[in-house]
Amino acid sequence: MVATIAKPISLEEFLRSPETKPASEYIDRQITQKPIPKGRHSRLQGKLCQEINQISEPQKIAYAFPELRCTSADRSIVPDIAVFQWQNIPFLENGEVPDQFNLAPDWIIEILTPEQNPNKVIGKILLSLQHGSQLGWFLDPSDRSILSFLPNQQPILMTNSDRLITLETINLELTVENVFSWLKMGG
Repeated sequence: MVATIAKPISLEEFLRSPETKPASEYIDRQITQKPIPKGRHSRLQGKLCQEINQISEPQKIAYAFPELRCTSADRSIVPDIAVFQWQNIPFLENGEVPDQFNLAPDWIIEILTPEQNPNKVIGKILLSLQHGSQLGWFLDPSDRSILSFLPNQQPILMTNSDRLITLETINLELTVENVFSWLKMGG
């Protein structure tokens, strides 16, 4: 995380303040600004959203939102990817996607950037699991590993040809190697 504002404020005050670029998050009465995503982060984020949505959006199973503010349980975070099962998306009466998501994502995906503290990023995943998330992924591009988190279980370190755990409703078959192979785009 890049910057922290020392003076504690309420969640309501935080939500009334202007958005920052990159986004700021509110956890434990502290505001922390996320780092600007770099190339590997952006590539993985875009491809994961594309792969998840390609499989799950046409059948209205789920949708992966990049950088979506999720506010619940006196915190407001912006996961790299927030996946919501279709029935949990708080659609407006006219069927449109709302601006406000006042719930934890069903699946939270975080991609480590060099400037981030791994424990703080993992802490966001754990907090989300405590407040309704069913799955969390922590991707570390430097060592080509993915930690999978499920509620009330030990994290699972996945590498190489390990098949990744997804939400039961999403028929996405990926290995760790598949995910990190997306980083290779050039000759």
